[in-house]
Amino acid sequence: MEGTASEIVVGLDIGTTKIVVIVGRKNEHGKLEVLGMGKSESIGVSRGVVSNIDKTVQSIRLAVEDAESKSGVDIKVVNVGIAGQHIKSLQHRGIKVRHNVDDEISQIDINALIDDMYKLVMLPGEEIIHVLPQEYIIDNEQGIKDPIGMAGVRLEANFHIITGQIAAAKNIYKCVHKAGLEVADLILEPLASSEAVLSGEEKEAGVALVDIGGGTTDIAIFQDGIIRHTAVIPFGGNSITEDIKEGCGIIKNQAELLKVKFGSALASESKENEIVSIPGLRGRDPKEISLKTLAQIIQARMEEVIENIYYEIKNSGYENKLICGIVVTGGGSQLKHISQLLEYVTGMDTRIGYPNEHLAKGNSEEMTSPLFATGVGLVIKGFEGVEHKNASNTGDVVSHSKKNKGGFFDKIMNVGQKFFEDNEN
Repeated sequence: MEGTASEIVVGLDIGTTKIVVIVGRKNEHGKLEVLGMGKSESIGVSRGVVSNIDKTVQSIRLAVEDAESKSGVDIKVVNVGIAGQHIKSLQHRGIKVRHNVDDEISQIDINALIDDMYKLVMLPGEEIIHVLPQEYIIDNEQGIKDPIGMAGVRLEANFHIITGQIAAAKNIYKCVHKAGLEVADLILEPLASSEAVLSGEEKEAGVALVDIGGGTTDIAIFQDGIIRHTAVIPFGGNSITEDIKEGCGIIKNQAELLKVKFGSALASESKENEIVSIPGLRGRDPKEISLKTLAQIIQARMEEVIENIYYEIKNSGYENKLICGIVVTGGGSQLKHISQLLEYVTGMDTRIGYPNEHLAKGNSEEMTSPLFATGVGLVIKGFEGVEHKNASNTGDVVSHSKKNKGGFFDKIMNVGQKFFEDNEN
């Protein structure tokens, strides 16, 4: 088991409606082979943020046990996703003046730039989760993707920096630790989803990934192979269920079933005379609901969510540069006519994103559902982390923020300390 243990990576998606644990390894072609998947209902999370520690721990344990029994792997370390309305992104430029001009630019120079970004002063209660280099500028020469090996005095980089609330991240760590697990890395969920459903060509051409979950809708915009914008909107599938519950006067479970089985995002596609009968509670008369009315309720809420999505796309400044338009994934993308409504409101080409981009052939049909885009993406990002660690073990220099993969908390605490230790050595 020890030989393969290092090659097995686990993704833990703590969602608003479900908690998913995916155990995977890479096959000889570099594709992801899912060894087992565990799922449980999420009862301690609201709008992407942990709201009840004990209930969340319970749900995590159930999902982990499920995944362990299916995969035969003893799960100890996981890559966890983070989302929620508190996530913000900003652009920042870093500059480093190199004193030894004869030496070529190395990973050490880039790591120093990245580490500088982690020292940026944030608002109280906020911390940096990811620092993503976009492009480098060497002696005013713009648009350099990979500067290693080049010569130059003034090294600059444009960074995409993602921040989140310390409290929200702390609660995720607490839940994972109480469930008897360790965190290998904390990963922004829209970044994970985009790894699972987007191809390199789409990221190059320009694309907006929209992941509609239960409590939140995550957005990641790519252009020229670079991440340009990230955002989390506090609306998702649960908002639609609530509206159906209120509008039709039925209980939540019935509203959810109604949405999944008969829901449509376009009222014009529903016939006037189609009626669904909902059994009454405790012997009361059944309720008759017109599918046209149901679609009108869903469309009204969905249009509001799409307006928010469209606002973020326009806000990024890349609205007219996204050749591949929108890729919609997550559980909410399974709503009938969702891509048509997105196209109608935004005027942008839209497709449904299935997480089969990196999956090996033999995986079950279920794994390719948009529901599991984030979970699959977390495993893929986990492998990137493993590769970074392996690179540092073989003697390549990797930044302390990369070496120290215990989540950004440990990263913050250790940056200063490790800086001095590294210099002493």
